[in-house]
Amino acid sequence: MKILAAMSGGVDSAVATARAVDAGHDVTGVHLALSRAPEAVRAGARGCCTVEDSRDARRAADVLGIPFYIWDLAEQFREDVIDDFVAEYAAGRTPNPCLRCNEKIKFTAVLDRARALGFDAVVTGHHAKLELDDAGTPHLARSVDMGKDQSYVLAVLTPDQLRFAMFPLGDTTKDDVRAEAARRGLSVADKPDSHDICFIANGDTAGFLTQHLGEQPGEIVDSTSGEVLGSHNGSYSFTIGQRKGLRLGNPVSDGKPRYVLDISPVDNRVTVGTADQLDIATVVAERPVWTTGEVPALPWSGTVQMRAHGGMAGAVVEIDADGRLVVGLTEPVKGISAGQAIVLYDSDNVVGSATICHTVAA
Repeated sequence: MKILAAMSGGVDSAVATARAVDAGHDVTGVHLALSRAPEAVRAGARGCCTVEDSRDARRAADVLGIPFYIWDLAEQFREDVIDDFVAEYAAGRTPNPCLRCNEKIKFTAVLDRARALGFDAVVTGHHAKLELDDAGTPHLARSVDMGKDQSYVLAVLTPDQLRFAMFPLGDTTKDDVRAEAARRGLSVADKPDSHDICFIANGDTAGFLTQHLGEQPGEIVDSTSGEVLGSHNGSYSFTIGQRKGLRLGNPVSDGKPRYVLDISPVDNRVTVGTADQLDIATVVAERPVWTTGEVPALPWSGTVQMRAHGGMAGAVVEIDADGRLVVGLTEPVKGISAGQAIVLYDSDNVVGSATICHTVAA
């Protein structure tokens, strides 16, 4: 097949591209320029889209003997990922930019352009499994390397998008990927992985949001007593379940640690409470995407994941009159944030996903 390989400049995409070449496909490499002002040097394990990354991708393409191009998608990345990230925090939600990038950039903008140029599929270095059944329906599943599995951030993709995707690394651990890269003479074999929020290279999310939203002073209030315990410079700097960095000015009478329970952008108030108040029994999620194209028989029982690096929870799922998923958790889960994705799994197979919009305390 005629394959477009998305080459980030990291070890995973380089090995995935190499495997596509080994399989006999006609492969062309492309690096996505997603930053208007790329840094010349990568900051350790943080950041991506630097000049160094584009050069690493080009060197890998040279080793593999394939054509290589750079596509400038910086403006679309800013609109669909960065601006969305800032807007979600401003609205009191906690987004996952990796999901949005996969949905809007790698598997919409890139895939659409690739198909228009006559490519049959796009190969990436994501750690996930993808197989087509006899009817051509794609089935997305977890990688064998659970520590690096990325099926969670791919669960926003539609069946049509998955039909034109290839994930060659789903059967390989990250250690084995690095070893393979070294055997192939790829210079990125020992290159550190990028940080989750690739466009915040220094890791200072609060500072990044302050730069974009400005200081917005408000109160930190105790959920039980209603007492004002402290102040903040922007409710967007907090996430549900956060304990560190609250800087409460007044001691709490019961002496128990306080955690963020609620973020209200309307009155710029952050509400804190005890750990047991973080327990969530029910999650409501909107805009469901079914990776096989079919809604499962309801009520559906299985497991769900609600954070990119979070654990699994048993659940029973129904759909309400507004088409939203109503997910009853078999055991309470702490600190679930609106804006995150909830992904449904049948064993290791992805069933679908939706965006969390509301939670009900246990």
